[in-house]
Amino acid sequence: MKVYEALAEAFVKEGTSDVFGMMGDANMHWMAALADRGVRLYEVRHEGSGLGMADGWARGAGRPGVVTTTSGPGVSQLATSMIVASRARTPLVAFCGETALGDEGATQHLDQRRFAAAVECEFIHVTRPENAQEAVRRAFYLARTESKPVMISAPLDVQVAELDDYDENYVPSTALIERPRPLPDPARIEAACDLIQNAKRVVIIAGRGARGAEAGEQILALQEQTGALLATTLQAKNWLCDRTDFHVGLSGLFGDKLSMELLQEADCVIAVGASLNHYTIESGYLYPEAAYVQIDTAPHLVMGNGKVADRYVQADAVTALTELSRVLAERSVRIEGFHTDAVQRHLAARLEPPAEYVREPGRLDPREAIWILDRELPREMGLVLGSGHQTDFGTMLFQRSRDVLCNYGMFGAIGQAPLIALGQLVAQGSRPGFVVEGDASFLMHLPEFETACRYGIPLLVVVMNDRGLGAEYHKAKAKGLDPDLATIPTPELGRVAQALGGGGATVRTAQELRDALAEYVRSPRPTVVDVRITREVLSTPYRRIQYGEDV
Repeated sequence: MKVYEALAEAFVKEGTSDVFGMMGDANMHWMAALADRGVRLYEVRHEGSGLGMADGWARGAGRPGVVTTTSGPGVSQLATSMIVASRARTPLVAFCGETALGDEGATQHLDQRRFAAAVECEFIHVTRPENAQEAVRRAFYLARTESKPVMISAPLDVQVAELDDYDENYVPSTALIERPRPLPDPARIEAACDLIQNAKRVVIIAGRGARGAEAGEQILALQEQTGALLATTLQAKNWLCDRTDFHVGLSGLFGDKLSMELLQEADCVIAVGASLNHYTIESGYLYPEAAYVQIDTAPHLVMGNGKVADRYVQADAVTALTELSRVLAERSVRIEGFHTDAVQRHLAARLEPPAEYVREPGRLDPREAIWILDRELPREMGLVLGSGHQTDFGTMLFQRSRDVLCNYGMFGAIGQAPLIALGQLVAQGSRPGFVVEGDASFLMHLPEFETACRYGIPLLVVVMNDRGLGAEYHKAKAKGLDPDLATIPTPELGRVAQALGGGGATVRTAQELRDALAEYVRSPRPTVVDVRITREVLSTPYRRIQYGEDV
């Protein structure tokens, strides 16, 4: 058996079903071997795009995504997407071909170990045939246990060599992994309950860790006992919002003013699977009088205010919350807290649209566009949010309970969201979903819309088009610079999408937007809706950061 066949067989036994990337001299044998074994290969138009899709696939499937490149320039194209995946803590394996071992004069030679270190990626080198299978097992083990991207760098001459001692009884990394739920220290549970019992205004902040642990029922039970408001981080946006009348949306920079007015009254914050970074707690200013209880599987965390929690419980979310509720019940603790009619009326106001929208001929108010999207698209459709000024509106204003993946803050790289959305849809069986992105961001990886068309991936791309670099436009205005330097005319992206083989529309009114969305819902297919929005509306986070205003 050839080494590349053994490598492919190991990937299959690790559960690989879909691979994203581009073929070249140094990975074509491996790709062909995967195809022979029934693995679906998605040929993309740029290696970095393939990694972005593998990132989204991993987030959608809950197991490592796989990307492949040829040697040298194929590898170097991964840079930005690799760092995004690293910052997002995405389990991912990149199979990268390499020029012949030791041939530093080869045209495509690259010191791929040094490159991997620079882009925050673990590196595994296949230097001998007999190490091939172990390299794959180790790569998947690290990706799974440490939630990180791992590069397998395989020189072509090693790949095509014979493997004389092939192990037919390959043991996949999953057989080596045990994930026991860490039990909380009873003394720490008691200490946390002491703090909670004496509180009058409790806020529970649920993060990605709580959502991943499926701790929803336990959070709602604790909320009922403590009269707490429930807030989330960006990575758990809108989670459980349809299960409680006392959900305040996002905590922190992207929270609305009405919610913040209540959150500032908190005297106790219980964080579940949330790191409490400076965005979530506004560096401590959002909860000025609160004591903190933090539940996380990590040994310890430092919050966004530079301090540690008053009570830290290292444990699985479900187990820790169950214990907290049990001890509070034994003590007959029942706090009214925020659970009053007055608070409920206050929160109801945050769900209402603005009293009036900005009217500009041929341009939609971005807030109205988001309001329409949220109500016209079925809640079963998952949403991926990009980054930049225009996505602030969606980050704040999408309110319906749906699966939301937010790429904000992951290295601050624009253009990644459509790639992540494509991979996520593949992982979820190509069911319809949508992404909200800006015009400059979408155009950065426009060729991959053709990839979606080629494979029939029914992604709806909503382009919030302000005809420029929106973030830079508004920052330039705030700093007294010429904002027109950040404006870039864009073509009719609806027609561009049609030319690439998909559906498309360019909309300038609310009714045109409704009609375009209705067409997609009737017949889901790769579609771009180019929503022309006014630049006259500044997002709330930018008002806060640039002008110190709140609305």
